Amino acid sequence: MNPSKTYTVDEAQKRLERYCAYQERCHKDVIQKLYEMRMIPEARDQIIVHLLKHDFLNEERFAKAFVRGKFRIKKWGKQRLKLELKRKDINRTLIDIALKEITDEEYFNTFQELAAKKLDSIRETNLQKKRKKLADYLLYRGWESHLVYDKIRELIP
Repeated sequence: MNPSKTYTVDEAQKRLERYCAYQERCHKDVIQKLYEMRMIPEARDQIIVHLLKHDFLNEERFAKAFVRGKFRIKKWGKQRLKLELKRKDINRTLIDIALKEITDEEYFNTFQELAAKKLDSIRETNLQKKRKKLADYLLYRGWESHLVYDKIRELIP
């Protein structure tokens, strides 16, 4: 995007429609894009209202898609998912609704597979260091600490 280019409200609106149609976006991303386009506050508000009214922008739909994608592709746990959604200014209620997209069975199966796969890849012989590496990996991905430490006790006695 050319930083010196100016946009009419219609041009900006069309651009943001394409931006939102390409993939789900949250309000924060759209507002950031409008700032980058150097739109005045009245134009920003008008475009946001248009996007909401025509269903280009929907925080609940964004949160659900975000949770499904990051969980299935990046194997993030619920702690990380919550943190990242909070960073995008998604409210607590929508975060809770979005997390319901993951079934308990799918969540625990993914956790088991991820822990086992990572353990196989750790080439550390010192058991304490091996435990730490596995714990750091799983905690960084946002898995709950009680799950992580129970799993480590199970896998590396």
